[in-house]
Amino acid sequence: MKLKLFTAILAMVGLSIVTALAQDDQIQIDSTKIERMLLDSMFIAEVERPQSNLKPKVLHAEPLYIDLIRDLGARKGEREWNLGVGMTDRRGYDEYEGLIEYEWAPIDRLGFEIEVPVTLYSWRNSLPNTDLERPNNRVESLKLATQWSFLVSEKYKSTLALGYIHEFEFVDLNRLGRGGELFKGNIYNPFFVAAKRWSSNYHTLIYTGPRIEKLFNQRRDITYEIHTNFHYMITGTRNFIGVEINKEIHNGKLETVLRPQMRVGLAENLMIGIVTGIPVGNRDNMGLSSFMRIIYEPHFKTFH
Repeated sequence: MKLKLFTAILAMVGLSIVTALAQDDQIQIDSTKIERMLLDSMFIAEVERPQSNLKPKVLHAEPLYIDLIRDLGARKGEREWNLGVGMTDRRGYDEYEGLIEYEWAPIDRLGFEIEVPVTLYSWRNSLPNTDLERPNNRVESLKLATQWSFLVSEKYKSTLALGYIHEFEFVDLNRLGRGGELFKGNIYNPFFVAAKRWSSNYHTLIYTGPRIEKLFNQRRDITYEIHTNFHYMITGTRNFIGVEINKEIHNGKLETVLRPQMRVGLAENLMIGIVTGIPVGNRDNMGLSSFMRIIYEPHFKTFH
């Protein structure tokens, strides 16, 4: 009888200890969750409402490969430098790309950009197709762009924008200086952007518009672009993971590239973005690709 009573008391004590530990763990989990929510709310508030006299701005995750001209809802004085490098498998030769760009906002909600992209090519030791023709190395273009955020809704955490990119295409490097040639044509690219943040962490964005290439003395060539983006932004930071889905319709054919990506902050005003390109469907001359973007914002600073 005494043994049974002692066993029952031990069981009750053990159950009480387990229950207390479980409650303590749950309290710690809840505390961590609340702390993360508060940290995220503070960070979003710092970006969107740092001063009462500034216009509203909604924090959105910006795609890393086809990036925006300036932050959606950009504020006067914002500026940013980008340096990008990448490589693409072209089924017989490798394509190396590089770019340098400068973005700035002279007034609220209006951004401008100047970019110079460069593309270089190299043969491989063994070629699958001896008839394959490798393009010439070139400075692609002088790219001038603008973007206007015409609707910023804090209530719906959404932003709409219109933009335009104009590219002055350079001739290939081996033709520079021959016959006084410098440019070979123009590219006209109006576009529309719609972005929405769902709760504090989930972001969606669509970027779409026609891309019209007109070489001198040739007919124009039209490609329609539809780029969709899904990102998860880490609580209390600008770090994110996500996927950019680049879709182009050209001559009635849809071409798609999936670009999983991540962005990590190295300092308050310095970030790095890493992108992998995975072609979908039958892309005869394109394999896997990689891209890296370094982002420097001279005046960006958080307070927590």
